[in-house]
Amino acid sequence: MRDMTEIRSGLESESDPYADDEISIVPQVELTVPKTDDPTAPTVTFRMWVLGIAACVLLSFVNQFFWYRTNPLTISSVSAQIAVVPIGHLMAKVLPTRRFFQGTRWSFTMNPGPFSTKEHVLITVFANSGSGAVYASHILSAVKLFYKRRLDFFPALLIMITTQVLGFGWAGLYRKHLVEPGEMWWPSNLVQVSLFRLYKSQIQLYYPKLKESLVLIIYRALHEKEVKSKWGITRNQFFVIALVTSFSYYILPGYLFSLLTTVSWLCWIRPKSILVNQLGSGSVGLGIGAFGLDWATIASYLGSPLASPFFATANIAVGFFLLMYVITPLSYYLDFFHARTFPIYSGKLFVSNGQEYKVRNIINDEFRLDHKAYAEAGPVHMSTFFAVSYGLGFATLTASVVHVLLFNGKDLWNQSKGVLRGNKKMDIHTKIMKRNYKEVPLWWFLSIFATQIQLPWWGAFLACLIAIFFTPLVGVIKATTNQAPGLNIITEYIIGYAYPERPVANICFKTYGYISMSQSLTFLADLKLGAYMKIPPRTMFMAQVVGTLVAVLVYASTAWWLMAEIPNLCDTSLLPPGSQWTCPTDRVFFDASVIWGLVGPRRMFGDLGEYANINWFFLGGAIAPALVYLATRIFPKKKWISNIHMPVLIGATAIMPPATAVNFTSWLVMAFVFGHFVFKYKREWWQRYNYVLSGGMDAGTGFMSVLLFLALQRSDIMLGWWGNSGEGCPVAKCPTAKGVIVHGCPVF
Repeated sequence: MRDMTEIRSGLESESDPYADDEISIVPQVELTVPKTDDPTAPTVTFRMWVLGIAACVLLSFVNQFFWYRTNPLTISSVSAQIAVVPIGHLMAKVLPTRRFFQGTRWSFTMNPGPFSTKEHVLITVFANSGSGAVYASHILSAVKLFYKRRLDFFPALLIMITTQVLGFGWAGLYRKHLVEPGEMWWPSNLVQVSLFRLYKSQIQLYYPKLKESLVLIIYRALHEKEVKSKWGITRNQFFVIALVTSFSYYILPGYLFSLLTTVSWLCWIRPKSILVNQLGSGSVGLGIGAFGLDWATIASYLGSPLASPFFATANIAVGFFLLMYVITPLSYYLDFFHARTFPIYSGKLFVSNGQEYKVRNIINDEFRLDHKAYAEAGPVHMSTFFAVSYGLGFATLTASVVHVLLFNGKDLWNQSKGVLRGNKKMDIHTKIMKRNYKEVPLWWFLSIFATQIQLPWWGAFLACLIAIFFTPLVGVIKATTNQAPGLNIITEYIIGYAYPERPVANICFKTYGYISMSQSLTFLADLKLGAYMKIPPRTMFMAQVVGTLVAVLVYASTAWWLMAEIPNLCDTSLLPPGSQWTCPTDRVFFDASVIWGLVGPRRMFGDLGEYANINWFFLGGAIAPALVYLATRIFPKKKWISNIHMPVLIGATAIMPPATAVNFTSWLVMAFVFGHFVFKYKREWWQRYNYVLSGGMDAGTGFMSVLLFLALQRSDIMLGWWGNSGEGCPVAKCPTAKGVIVHGCPVF
């Protein structure tokens, strides 16, 4: 293996004017990512293919299976990243070393030697494909389960494939802007980099000593040969402790004592008071004082709090506080948009008397809006919280554009000129990659994009234009803050005016425009991971393409199977009490198709709608980052002002609903503790254990959740007692307007 001296000497001989700049400008990267590379290490091997595809298939199946549950569970790729290590060592021990097709270009061996870190990284890239949801599966749910219309498997599969792979085109276009610069550090990758580094020493040192015992192999795989720190524990030992602890603990919130997922103690004081329930409920209220003692609750929607930069955490906290504890109470108790007729927090649709809207009654045989039926039923209403959340989505969009242009526009322009002139600024990891490996030609990315357009020409052009424009803007935010504003609202808005009263066309256009950008960010993040771990770019491209296609096939097949096997899936009016198959994320997607597609933005937010004033959020979002930028110029010595990140602050609550207050309150506590206090005052501990702890929590919780389902929940073996009876806020959903009658609620 080449050492740092050799790499440095090679870099210094290059003509790059930044060759002497070998210190990563981001402290977390400098502390976490190695600056060495071994180009001779095995990469594309039989072991990699077997374990990579197996991990992709397994995670795709499990995550789609849990997608429809009341508490959707996402098994992250970290679980597979850990599980494959002992298997990889075992395969390296038992597989034959014989070389097949000796002397031909097809020569290969099933066992090239010790299980390498680069094989491990590629397996994890496959797992990443399986752990990321296929957004287009929402279309299947909306059409088949909510609208109750026929949808054949092949066109559904085609939509899922095309929407997932379109992002390769944008990734290819913008990789030099969003991957190669050191400022684009993609914080979430550091968790996986930390875990890869755990295995590097024992892969190199222990392989010759391995015996036949599988127990010994597993022990070696999880026990790094490193000097103990002053805390008396190695990183691998710490990881095992974290994994075993989270695995053992999750049996409480996951099965024995589910109340721990949402502890809304304020409701217990006055359980029959609507006001107290509204304030204290962590699931359908403001969540004052609510918290969750469950890693799944903490990390389910916002990701690991241990991977969030502190300034991003602070912005999320401010955004959440303003929405939940300022805007929502004021708008509700002042009765904006008849707020008190509806629940204080809800993502459902209602008629004017507070009852839930029966959407299928206003659809004609052509799957369009039945104007006569709609006139009889009355206009669609939302909770004021839901309406304001859409307004914040408007504001996030314009804030993202203005923020990036003001704060990052010069850098993007200089990077673009550098790309054309061949002298752009690169960090040390990009330089190593450039020196050792061939790049992926741009036409590889664009060819995939060109073959996947299935919309009418004008729809395809418009969807792609939106994604092309926003990818570099949102990419800068994602690569530096770990947060990414979505394009779902603006795509719905545009197609809702251009092609009104067509819900299926609306959700398809939204998926093409939004998810192609989102997928491109996923691909770019994997490319950055490849740069950190020195994976050949062309090999990384291959793994991404194959992993994406395999994941789509499994996601689509699993969704189709569940829709056939589970009676009344997602239909809460027909499901038995306590059923877990309520599909909260699909419900929000369906409601959006009604608002933007069936009814249309003009009847909701235009001149015919009740919520026209929500459009002012567009202007507010554009002004907000301009004010911050102006403040940084007026007060240049106040460095904290530049950390006010308006797109993150305004878009902090974009996932509410289906995310709830308790998800945020619990996440923020953990993020502040580790992102600020531990990072600032215990830097050495943070460097050594922070990301390892995150990986251990993910893995332990994931393993136990699957075990609980297979062993108990699949057979409906449940414990009925107070600790599993819910958070204890029975009237939190009740309206407070005079004369409104809702089943189970008092009448004012």
